[in-house]
Amino acid sequence: MGKRLTVIGTGYLGATHAAAMAELGFEVLGVDVDPKKIDSLSRGELPFHEPGLPELLLKHIDSGRLRFTTSIEEAGAFGDVHFIAVGTPQRAGEDAADMTYVDAAVSSLVNAITRDALIVGKSTVPVGTARRLKSLIDEFKARGIEIDLAWNPEFLREGFAVQDTLRPDRLVVGTDSPKAHAALREVYADAISRETPYIATDFETAELVKVAANAFLATKISFINAFAEVTETVGGDIRTLADAIGLDNRIGRRFLNAGVGFGGGCLPKDIRALQARVSELGLDRTMRFLSEIDEINLRRRDRVVYLAEELLGGLEGKRVAVLGTAFKPNSDDVRDSPALDVAARLFSGGAEVSVYDPKANANSAQRFPRLNYCSTLAEAVSGADVVLVLTEWQEFRDLHPQGIQSLVNNKQIVDGRNVLGKDEWESAGWTFRALGLRSSDVPGTSLLGVT
Repeated sequence: MGKRLTVIGTGYLGATHAAAMAELGFEVLGVDVDPKKIDSLSRGELPFHEPGLPELLLKHIDSGRLRFTTSIEEAGAFGDVHFIAVGTPQRAGEDAADMTYVDAAVSSLVNAITRDALIVGKSTVPVGTARRLKSLIDEFKARGIEIDLAWNPEFLREGFAVQDTLRPDRLVVGTDSPKAHAALREVYADAISRETPYIATDFETAELVKVAANAFLATKISFINAFAEVTETVGGDIRTLADAIGLDNRIGRRFLNAGVGFGGGCLPKDIRALQARVSELGLDRTMRFLSEIDEINLRRRDRVVYLAEELLGGLEGKRVAVLGTAFKPNSDDVRDSPALDVAARLFSGGAEVSVYDPKANANSAQRFPRLNYCSTLAEAVSGADVVLVLTEWQEFRDLHPQGIQSLVNNKQIVDGRNVLGKDEWESAGWTFRALGLRSSDVPGTSLLGVT
C-alpha cells in the first residue's frame, strides 16, 4: 500500500489503531512522548489487557510494518496520514474535557510535517475543537505545505477493540476536504468493500456522534436501573421487565441490564464533558437530564453497599469477598469502576475486603492498595461472610453455590450484575440479593433500603 500512517498517542486507542492499520497492510509508526511506553511496545508488551491485541502487535513488529518512536520529527517526515489518538481526560476539579494533549499533539505535528499530509482526529473532543484546530493548521499554509484535517471518531468497545477497528459497524468522517475523504476511503478500503457504511459529514456532526452515542447508552443503562429501584421496592423481576420491553424493536434488549452501573474511561467523562460544553454554548437546560443519569448511576453503588451492610448487620470486622473490579469483563480497566468503588467503600466502612479479578487486580491495587487481592476465586471467598459479584466475567457467570459453599463462613451473596439464578442459590440455602429484585424475606424498601 502506498500511504504511510502515523498514530500519535499509543495508549489503549492508539496502540489498537496502530496494530490494526498494520494488519490492513500499511506501514505504521506509533508515536508517544513516554520513552518507557515506546520501549515496551517495541518489545511487543502492552500495559493493558485487550484480547487479541498482543498477538497482532507482535505479528507486525516482526513483519516490519509497525514501529514505535518518541520523535515527532520522524513522524512528520514519515507519514502521509497522521492519526491523533491522545487522551482527553476530565479536567481536575471540573466536568469539562482537558484538551491539553490534543492541542499539543497537533501543534507539534504541524511543525514537524515536511510535505502535504492529512491529520485525522480519533480522540473524543468537545464540539468545535476540529474547527478551532483547522484554523491553527491553516496558519502553516505559508510554508507551501497543504495539511488537511478530518475528524474520524472511534467506537471501540473494550474487550472487542481489535474486532471493532478491523470490522467497524460504521465509519464517520467529518471534513470539508474532498482529498481527505479520498485518503480515508483508501485507508478504510477493506471495511468499505464489505459495505460498512461510510458517513461523510462536517466537523461538528462527527465530533457529536461519539458523545451522542455514549450519552444514549448511558441513558439506556440508567433508565433500566431507575426501574430497578422501583421493582426493588414494589416487587417484580427487572430482568423479565427488560426482556419484555427489549422485544420491542424500537427499544432493543442490549444495554438494558440492571446492575451496579456503568463506569470506565469513556461514558462517565463523556457525558460530563458534554454537559460542560453545551453549558459553554449557553444551552444549560438542553443536557440537564444527563445530570440525573449520572446520579442514578452513582446511586446503584450506594445500593450495593447497603445490601451488603444489611446482610452483615454492619460492616465492622466482617469479611467480604468482591468478585470483579474491572468496570466490565474482558478488560483490566478500573477507571471510574463501580466495582472497585464499592469494594473501597466497604473497606472504609470497616470490612475486611478480599478481591479477585481475572485481569484487573494489578490496576486495582495501584488505585486502592489496602484491599486484600487474591489470585483465585476460591482464595477470595474463603471465610467470607458475604460474596459480591460486581463484574460479569464468564467465570463468575458460571458460578454455582455448590462450588463455593464449603469455603465461605456465611452463605450470603449479592448479585450486582444480575447474572446468577436466584432460585438455584436460595434452594441451596443461600441468602440471595440482586439489584432489581425485591427480597422475599424483607419488607418493602426504599432506594437505599430504608423502610
